Amino acid sequence: MTTTVLLTGFEPFGGDAANPSGEAVHRVASRWEGPEVLVSAVLPVTFTGAAGRLRELLADHRPDVVIAAGLAGGRAAIGVERVAVNLVDARIPDNVGQQPVDVPSVPGAAAAHFATLPVKEIARRIAAAGIPAEVSYSAGTFVCNHVFFTALEAAASGTRAGFVHVPWSAEHAPSSDSAALPLADIARALEIAVRTSLAVTADARMPGGTLH
Repeated sequence: MTTTVLLTGFEPFGGDAANPSGEAVHRVASRWEGPEVLVSAVLPVTFTGAAGRLRELLADHRPDVVIAAGLAGGRAAIGVERVAVNLVDARIPDNVGQQPVDVPSVPGAAAAHFATLPVKEIARRIAAAGIPAEVSYSAGTFVCNHVFFTALEAAASGTRAGFVHVPWSAEHAPSSDSAALPLADIARALEIAVRTSLAVTADARMPGGTLH
């Protein structure tokens, strides 16, 4: 039986010229050689559109592994997210002007879900490849977290899901002093995240928490 992976990124947000998460997903897809089937998609930066498109992809492809990626401008490392909260609290509007405040991503669902991917092992292997990486404990309360929570809530039994935040790409950073990584490194990190998720079910037993 063929294993299927769903890998998503996001379109540019606001007036940005590019979104490294979407660009990196395209790069991974263009050189994917299997044997697993890789389904890739770039989601809109809208609360309704992103969640709706994700649910369509889950229903159409029934993936074994789901990895969503998004931009976390200001971060200097790849952030492998561990927990999604059932909360939308938009500090700014999305790409269609929606700005929901203090509403759940999925009404009636649990307050939070943990990623079902080996987050520590993913971060460890990305760092071992020479790319800065860390386990993150907050995916925010904007569209990224909304997609992360929706993926965990909507994924069928047996489907494992998680989220990876990426920095600006060096090629399209908003300024010369913005924290950024080369787009090639961001794409490589996503490839490692996919391969690790396929190869590993039990996460690494090592410290990965934070003090604040």
